[in-house]
Amino acid sequence: MLPALTAQAGETDNLARFPDTAVQLLRDNGLMGLLVPEEYGGLGGDLGDLIAVAGMLASSCASTAMVWAMHCQQVDCIVRFGSQQLRDRLLPRIASGEIYLASVTSEPGKGGHLLSGRAALEGNIDHQLRFERETPIVTGGSQAEGFLITMRESPDAADHRVTLLYADREQLSLESIGSWDTLGMRGTESRGLRLAGSVPAYQVIGNPGDFKTVAVESMIPAGHLAWSGVWLGAARSALSGVLAMVRSGGGSRTTELSAERIARARIDIELVAAYLGVVRDEVLGHRREKSPLSSTATQIHLNNLKVIASELTFRSVDRLLQVAGLFSGYKRDSPIPLERTFRDLRSASLNYSNDRLLTMNGALTLLDRDVTLLPKDVVLSSASAGEEGSILS
Repeated sequence: MLPALTAQAGETDNLARFPDTAVQLLRDNGLMGLLVPEEYGGLGGDLGDLIAVAGMLASSCASTAMVWAMHCQQVDCIVRFGSQQLRDRLLPRIASGEIYLASVTSEPGKGGHLLSGRAALEGNIDHQLRFERETPIVTGGSQAEGFLITMRESPDAADHRVTLLYADREQLSLESIGSWDTLGMRGTESRGLRLAGSVPAYQVIGNPGDFKTVAVESMIPAGHLAWSGVWLGAARSALSGVLAMVRSGGGSRTTELSAERIARARIDIELVAAYLGVVRDEVLGHRREKSPLSSTATQIHLNNLKVIASELTFRSVDRLLQVAGLFSGYKRDSPIPLERTFRDLRSASLNYSNDRLLTMNGALTLLDRDVTLLPKDVVLSSASAGEEGSILS
């Protein structure tokens, strides 16, 4: 499968089109149902599996990997917070590869505020819910068979009372807006949409008005873990390609400076892999124990992961491009797709802005009095540090 993904990656990028061929392979191989429980016909995977597969796919085509990762992010929300009726009707279709899910959370006028909404639902929660919505960016929206959509709970609800709901394509009228002619991640075809429709109340995901819980427990952790897996996979593949080129004697002459750049690129990639691993284990541990992810320290760690992964993977590829040089790295027709990977990873810090996450983490850090670092099991709390027998006593 990976050679086929690699073969279509260049054309997908050049034409800025959705990777139909690659996604069909994912459908045919059951990967659209990676996170769907086995009882519904899925593979029964967890977020660790999501990270691993995302990295593997990104080594061939980062756009395909991101499309798939964001689909799985939506699947996780349905598995964990969908009503029984919705899960029974929808999850077998996802597992069979019938449905690719798109996320509709961005909205004109609210910036990047994930947990607020402007357009409001109408109708009775016990019956049909009607809505009209515009969104400037939807990853693969023109190709999706299903959508997870955030809406303000009602016309008189506060902005933070946001409801998440599922809608089939057949339940919507859709109009594509804008274009997607971007620097990188061109194959995600993330054009805007105008959509309108109505859905029955059982298609609400989580409690009405309480999208925050779904976001904190599912959408945000699944997103940050999966995105980081994509970026890490792309950067790791770039390092592998450059190392093969250097060993074969291609590209620029190897110097002490280029060796240092290779070493520093490796360090950045190792740091991302290490931090991703410990945050993955923290999230999976909470899920095993059925404890919430809403603690201050866990939220800081998840936000840190996104910032670290997005910045360090891009920095590593920037260094690798310098090593490869003008002809082997910067040219678009180079045997190593460094130029495309460089452009793809430049989007990482913008995919939910790092500036917003850093501002948030600054405020959260003021609340974390113990400065709870990862991994938590080797951190001395202020209480244990004073106990008899402490290594500090």
